[in-house]
Amino acid sequence: MPVNDPVGDMLTRLRNASRARHDKVVIPHSKLKLEVIKVLKDEGYIGEYVVHTQDGSPQSEISVQLKYGPDRAPAITGIRRVSKPGLRRYVGVNDIPQVLGGMGISILSTSRGILVDSEARKQKAGGELLCTVY
Repeated sequence: MPVNDPVGDMLTRLRNASRARHDKVVIPHSKLKLEVIKVLKDEGYIGEYVVHTQDGSPQSEISVQLKYGPDRAPAITGIRRVSKPGLRRYVGVNDIPQVLGGMGISILSTSRGILVDSEARKQKAGGELLCTVY
């Protein structure tokens, strides 16, 4: 069954697996999803990830190792899609929101690639506000 919002589907898979305390989650591969996964890894919200290509399968997959703190507390306590296919949300560099007073991150799709909010401010680049993570 086709998915209308692939990034939203990926975020939901991550949220559900984290809440269910799974060790890993498998996500269908796309370039945009892979870039968002790289940002989440760089910011410390997930562990390692591996891209799998299967023989005979047209779609490759990304296996993501979830990260937990002491007492199995998930590193991702909240992840929310902001810009949706039905209502895109674009922000200028001065309007990039701070998540939980700087304790979380916003992920943006800019002309310079997929960036976290602090990097977008440094590069003075606005763009589509994909999601917020805390």
